[in-house]
Amino acid sequence: MRLNWIVIPLITIAVAVAGSMLTSNGLETWYDTIRKPSFTPPGSVIGAVWTILYILATISALIFWNSHAPFGGVQRDSRFWWITTIFIVNAVLNVLWSLIFFNLHQIYAAFWEAVILGLSVVALVVMIWPISIWASVLLAPYAVWVAFASYLTYSVWVLNR
Repeated sequence: MRLNWIVIPLITIAVAVAGSMLTSNGLETWYDTIRKPSFTPPGSVIGAVWTILYILATISALIFWNSHAPFGGVQRDSRFWWITTIFIVNAVLNVLWSLIFFNLHQIYAAFWEAVILGLSVVALVVMIWPISIWASVLLAPYAVWVAFASYLTYSVWVLNR
């Protein structure tokens, strides 16, 4: 078994746990007190969606990484390392949003951070497409959800400014 089959899922779990912890810190003490738009999904739906998205992103990353395997895969060139870097930046941005929104209560900044997060997902979709259509398609729901989350964050900011 290749080490990436363990490391990539562990990174995903670390991102999910960090984001969840940051979200929990501000959820009951602050989030419940602010105005939210009527289309705000219940927390259980948000949690279920993120779980699915993390699974899809993990599978996408594994497909991408293994398509560049040293034995029989595509060469690990500068494009490979750019995509790998964007995956890492995306993970950091994912956690950072929870910090900015739920802990720092900077809703407007969280909106712009979500836009940048969304751009990182779109960059991954586009850059991975020539390497693996499946790995790219698996990230499409993530891009759609982050676009929705960005709009939701903007709407929360409008209601609470």
